[in-house]
Amino acid sequence: MRIDIITVLPELVESPFSASILKRAQEKGLVEIHLHNLRDYSEKKFKQVDDYAYGGGAGMVMSIVPFSKCIEQLKSERSYDEIIFMTPDGVRLNQQIANNLSLKGNIMILAGHYKGIDQRIRDHYVTLEISIGDYVLSGGELPAAVLSDAIIRLLPGVLNDETSALSDSFQDNLLAPPVYTRPADFKGLKVPEILRSGDDKKIEEWRHEQAMERTLARRPDLLKNNSSE
Repeated sequence: MRIDIITVLPELVESPFSASILKRAQEKGLVEIHLHNLRDYSEKKFKQVDDYAYGGGAGMVMSIVPFSKCIEQLKSERSYDEIIFMTPDGVRLNQQIANNLSLKGNIMILAGHYKGIDQRIRDHYVTLEISIGDYVLSGGELPAAVLSDAIIRLLPGVLNDETSALSDSFQDNLLAPPVYTRPADFKGLKVPEILRSGDDKKIEEWRHEQAMERTLARRPDLLKNNSSE
């Protein structure tokens, strides 16, 4: 998989990809991450990438010109399965979206800034708009990193235990059950006996029951989604 991220602040996105699982995924050759500085595609003297909004109003708008130049150059080099714009008014990111995107080959992510990006970019180039929640951040860089992390960890070979991603919260519209590790008894706080029984069938049944209880208590809306499928 290849992920291209277009941003005015590439240094803001570099850190998440230079450590832990995302770094190892790149070292294994399972994913390529390419950051593109939007200012490199500006035609302005001081590499400006924004301008005043038509019709007035507060805030600056990211220009169509540098985005178009960058996107067109990348598209001339390879085809893209999705061109994604991170925006609060996009579809809410969930596990199913991450699962679907993990099956793609090449993905481009646009990180907005300021008051937003020229609507013509969204209309002409973007194939999918994604939000990571109902709040506003200073830019699309952190959401782009969040989306990339959610996708990359699902790629075969990225996690040491390939079944781990399948048992994450939300994979089956259930929250993950409680987990424990040694010591079995810490100041009187004990690990449930069932987890020490060695009976795999009963352990899986217990985990499913716990996942159901936790989901019912914390996210009952997920169970409604299950029943409607």
